[in-house]
Amino acid sequence: MTISAQVIDTIVEWIDDNLNQPLRIDDIARHAGYSKWHLQRLFMQYKGESLGRYVRERKLKLAARDLLDTDQKVYDICLKYGFDSQQTFTRIFTPHVQPAARRLS
Repeated sequence: MTISAQVIDTIVEWIDDNLNQPLRIDDIARHAGYSKWHLQRLFMQYKGESLGRYVRERKLKLAARDLLDTDQKVYDICLKYGFDSQQTFTRIFTPHVQPAARRLS
């Protein structure tokens, strides 16, 4: 495994451990010790998707699980995964999830 691949694996692990925080690409790059441009290029090279998309998809997947498996309010789940508002969360979440998996009340 190359150094770059190890860096990406470490970053993915750190992201997964911090999904309940607002994760900006600048913050992730600072944590990794790389410029955001270089980190995004490496991430795309090794993961085949953008860093921003990876973070968003992971957060949406966990939020969907929480909506189905808990009685938490949608607003509380929004805050838990670092979304600015319920409106933002709903706008991003709705196109990614099957209708049966939605609980928007």
